[in-house]
Amino acid sequence: MKLLTGFLLLATAALPFFQPTAQGQTAQNADTFHNPLLKTGPDPWVVTYGGFYYYMNTTGGNLTVWKTRDITDLAHAEKKVVWTPPATGPYSHDIWAPELHFMDGKWYIYFAADAGQNESHRIYVVENAAADPLDGNFTFKGKVADATDKWAIDASVFENKGQKYIVWSGWEGDSDGEQRIYLAHLKNPWTIDSKRVLLSYPKYPWEHVGDLLNRPEMPHVNVNEGPEILQHGQDIFLVYSGSACWTDYYELGVVKANANSNLLDPASWSKFDHPFFKQDREAGVFGPGHNGFFKSLDGKEDWIIYHANPGSGEGCGGMRSPRIQPFTWNADGTPNFGKPLSTETAIRKPSHN
Repeated sequence: MKLLTGFLLLATAALPFFQPTAQGQTAQNADTFHNPLLKTGPDPWVVTYGGFYYYMNTTGGNLTVWKTRDITDLAHAEKKVVWTPPATGPYSHDIWAPELHFMDGKWYIYFAADAGQNESHRIYVVENAAADPLDGNFTFKGKVADATDKWAIDASVFENKGQKYIVWSGWEGDSDGEQRIYLAHLKNPWTIDSKRVLLSYPKYPWEHVGDLLNRPEMPHVNVNEGPEILQHGQDIFLVYSGSACWTDYYELGVVKANANSNLLDPASWSKFDHPFFKQDREAGVFGPGHNGFFKSLDGKEDWIIYHANPGSGEGCGGMRSPRIQPFTWNADGTPNFGKPLSTETAIRKPSHN
């Protein structure tokens, strides 16, 4: 695949350092931290805004927002349950993968929810006009669906050239078996006004790990989920999680488009044939995925946040913990996420003003 060039690597002085520590050592100086950020926190999300980091993860039962100037000290951050679903109804259960976004002068949280059965999972959004998402109230805005209204989870939104878009993981039809990544245009933060466009499906062998030995009616599922947008110059990278979260082989893949292209044309997007971030058994990091991206408070560093398991075979449960590490850019303009860092590795904290 031919890739655009001309992007500069981060200055050497700005690169964070990684310092292995002795087994079991927990002490760290004021300038470093160790992963994970919390003991548990699937599907983590961070946005930098107004001198603060705002963090969310899947809780299952509500929407909770953390606020801090030190993302590495989430355990002591201010946090608030900002919205609780009704006891019954189409969006009452299984609140998954919430994402907080600031658009058109208001805060929006996108999340997936169902009525008690996975087949009814759809995407919903709540809105808050307060300057700080921990102030005011989030009000339910509605379901965000295209005309097909098929099973949908893991929504994320972004803007390009003054236009708003939403990406998500969904089924082609009405039954499980394969999760695909779709994109659509947004008329406003809660309304899709285009057809959904298929951007990625599990095409390569590394995306096909997903046996379910305890579910004979559906013994295997191919998965592309957790789509996130990473914009860099004139490149738009869609970074997604391939293979199933219940395996150690949950890994990050990439699809790429040019910012000047028609994003609603599938031909504008090119898929890489290899994962960009995957498990490191020697480091004790398994199934790293469902990531997000954020800037340091001073805007100078790029960071990735993701969840991972500390041991093999731990699946999609509460062992998944949020972790962060800085990343750089290759000479060809592609992101270089490196390898997932061990919990024994001291990492320099994100830069700040």
